[in-house]
Amino acid sequence: MKILQICYNEFKEIFADFGIVIFVIILPLAYPLLYAYVYDNEVVREVPVVVVDDSQTSMSREFLRRCDASPDIKIISHATGMEHARTYLESMDAYGIIRIPREFSDDLAEGRQTAVGIYCDMASMMYYKNLMITASLVAQDMNKEIKVAKLGSSTDREAQISASPITYETIAMYNPQSGYSSFLIPAVLMLIIQQSLMLGIGMHMGGTRENNFGFAVPKGDLYHNPVYIYLGKMLAYFVIYLVEAIYFFLVVNKIFVLPQMSSFATYLAWIVPYLIACISYSILFSALVYRREDCIMLFVFLSVPLIFISGISWPISEIPDNWRYFSYLFPSSLGIHAYVRTNTMGATIDDIAFYHWGLIIQAGFYTILSLVFYYWQLKKRKIEE
Repeated sequence: MKILQICYNEFKEIFADFGIVIFVIILPLAYPLLYAYVYDNEVVREVPVVVVDDSQTSMSREFLRRCDASPDIKIISHATGMEHARTYLESMDAYGIIRIPREFSDDLAEGRQTAVGIYCDMASMMYYKNLMITASLVAQDMNKEIKVAKLGSSTDREAQISASPITYETIAMYNPQSGYSSFLIPAVLMLIIQQSLMLGIGMHMGGTRENNFGFAVPKGDLYHNPVYIYLGKMLAYFVIYLVEAIYFFLVVNKIFVLPQMSSFATYLAWIVPYLIACISYSILFSALVYRREDCIMLFVFLSVPLIFISGISWPISEIPDNWRYFSYLFPSSLGIHAYVRTNTMGATIDDIAFYHWGLIIQAGFYTILSLVFYYWQLKKRKIEE
């Protein structure tokens, strides 16, 4: 009964504090919609580029025509020179330059290798990717035609074999359209749970300490058992975030047509220990918070590094072992992989046993440390009283 009373008090304090409501309720509900909406197009198309064609031949014009015909870039202007072309990038009217040298057609006609210059605004890797891939594919196609023309094959089949002795086709597994949203949003959803919990619980811990002379536990007959305190507080946040986790699975994925290959039962099997791990982790690290605003300075800067070391934005096999082991201290590192592998890749709970058991161990480990923290706070208060 005391656990439920503490849980009820926690609910009242959460919903009475607008700052905590922002982090615990509004942010998890609204931020995924905003983030997914921004990247709803999935892929970048028609990147504006400007051309400097010093060759001015039929071959150079054919190269540019094929580039412009691709869905990834759009030629918006022909500049008179590189200085003129740079003005388009400086004004952000274009994000790349294609420069064809004067000797382009002469080199091809005389059997020499030629080059096409590609210059791109590296403020976004997406621009570089579109421009580089388009130019490379067009160059490959024209290379095949030039090769066939020089070989003088007698039949179309011979020409086809001469141009491409080995045919190949690339398909991105689990993300066929190579969409940015399908790649990033699943990881962000799991990070939102952890970071918003850290901010919400941290702000609540800071407010409690401000009102209780530095103690993380308020006075009262209810708050004498560290187990009751932990379970009451954990239960309040668990109920809120379980609803939000279900909202991610059933609503956000459906609205933005994100990959969803996991069953609801599989999702619940690992999301429950993930939520407990995140809540306990947040309670423990909120021990560092003595004022409400401290949590923002302590925790906000972690978001980007946690994405990097999780192994999503950079291959986990290429992350040094020390950093990889360090990442396992954070529930988000395991939760991100569990979500991506089950929801995007269709893995079963047995397939993600490492991450599933890792989350269970984290939940137990941080629960024990949280109980130790509350026990220490109660003992310290008793001594000082």
